[in-house]
Amino acid sequence: QVQLVESGGGLVQAGGSLRLSCAASGRTFSSYHMGWFRHAPGKEREIVAAIRSDGGNTWYADSAKGRFTISRDNANNTVYLQMNNLQPDDTAAYYCAASNTRLFYTVPRMYAYWGQGTQVTVSS
Repeated sequence: QVQLVESGGGLVQAGGSLRLSCAASGRTFSSYHMGWFRHAPGKEREIVAAIRSDGGNTWYADSAKGRFTISRDNANNTVYLQMNNLQPDDTAAYYCAASNTRLFYTVPRMYAYWGQGTQVTVSS
């Protein structure tokens, strides 16, 4: 089992940047695929980016391509989401999640462990 704690959210103007961090407990972090998801009021939860357990493969939603970068530091049990050129549509609660499946998935139901979320608000 792994416990996840996100940080780094906040209020930023359109065009600005934020770096989200997700610290994981446990000694098996490197065995988990990790994802960043977001949930805005009135919208469904959606995946933003995901990274394979060894960091060798990443996936991005179309809305994130070219603006967001997911990375991980397995030595320090942390996954990051660098978000640049933020826009008001990026306003949401952002969650990191861990998947211990053998294959690398990008759907929420394959991620068993979730953090409490961090709010990102982008003003126009």
